[in-house]
Amino acid sequence: MFLSKDDWISQRAYALWEAEGRPEGRGEDHWQQAAREHQLLELTKASLDGRDMIERLRAMGRLMRETETDATPVREPSKRSIAR
Repeated sequence: MFLSKDDWISQRAYALWEAEGRPEGRGEDHWQQAAREHQLLELTKASLDGRDMIERLRAMGRLMRETETDATPVREPSKRSIAR
C-alpha cells in the first residue's frame, strides 16, 4: 500500500521526532526535513520500498553474466614484450 505524499511526510516527521527523543518545539524542523527527504525520493525516482532498485540490480546481474560469457578473452602479454 502506498502512502500519499502528506501521509509519508507525516510518518517520517514523527519518526524523526521520536529518534531525537521527542523534543518540544521541533515539529516544523522535522516536517521540513521529511519533506526534503520525500523530494529527494521523487527526484531519484526511487520507490518507497526499494523494489525498483532490487529489480535493477537483478537485471544488471543478468546482463553482466551474459556479457562475461560473450566477451573475447584478454591476451596475456608475451615475455618478449615485457622484457623490452
